[in-house]
Amino acid sequence: MKIYNYNGKKNICGARIHEARCKNRLTQSDLAAQLQVRGIIIERDSISRIEIGTRFVADYELMVLADILKVSVDWLLGRE
Repeated sequence: MKIYNYNGKKNICGARIHEARCKNRLTQSDLAAQLQVRGIIIERDSISRIEIGTRFVADYELMVLADILKVSVDWLLGRE
């Protein structure tokens, strides 16, 4: 599967995920644990890669991230 880059990054939501995670006072490990409880197997280093834009984020991951972080998918995508 080919992963495309957008402005040199593999996602556009990483900075917003970082912002919301910090606002909710969650560590990367906390966020990974909450994702795992909801069925998304992900490790702390993958959260780090998402936040810096070097890991692709699937649509189903984005929906669960928005729920955990108490924001909308549109906000994570920079549309709000």
